[in-house]
Amino acid sequence: MFSDFQNLQIFQITLEDIVANLLVSMLCGMFIAFVYRRTYKGPGYTMSYVHSIVLLTVITTMVIMIIGNNLARAFGLVGAMSIIRFRTAVKETYDIVFIFFGLAAGLAAGAGARMIAVVGTLFIGGIVFVLARSRSFTGVGREYLLQFSARQNGTADPPYIQVLDKHCRQHRVVNVKTADDSDALLLSYFVQLRKQDRNQDFLRDLRAVPGVRQINLYYDEEQY
Repeated sequence: MFSDFQNLQIFQITLEDIVANLLVSMLCGMFIAFVYRRTYKGPGYTMSYVHSIVLLTVITTMVIMIIGNNLARAFGLVGAMSIIRFRTAVKETYDIVFIFFGLAAGLAAGAGARMIAVVGTLFIGGIVFVLARSRSFTGVGREYLLQFSARQNGTADPPYIQVLDKHCRQHRVVNVKTADDSDALLLSYFVQLRKQDRNQDFLRDLRAVPGVRQINLYYDEEQY
């Protein structure tokens, strides 16, 4: 009786079903990756993670089709997956959410619930876009540590302040010291950028200020 339960397969998967499920999961994975790319505003964006979202969705679909309703296969898969060790740390909760997003879409497509996979992906993707565009859920913004050296010009309003006012929502000095071998000041600021994806424009304008050198921008152990 237990052997009959092991071989239980409620639905038979045809070649058309396999192709349709894989295509749906691929499209859902690509849409999820597109949503992630358009809404992610952190400094640690990598193309490999975006590709991984698409592949994870398709692979999950294939795994679910292999298991079907076979209990022995399910336990065998758990044992096989326990051998794998994932050592890459996911820094942001936002990235973890998209991993589960891809898994959910892949599970639905692999189980043959293609309509749930498509509608669910579009619905959750719409929620992500709304949250990303809405200012009601926006916090105070990420705070970066800006360090650079600037020559003393004796003026009350140094020229680099205009660049800070232009690109930063807030900025405050946390450390000022004089370099030992020159008349330059070594400055440290906490800054909140007006647009998180414009940090390169901010650094370019700051480098263009006469006398400003050795610019470093830090956030969460990332340097620009």
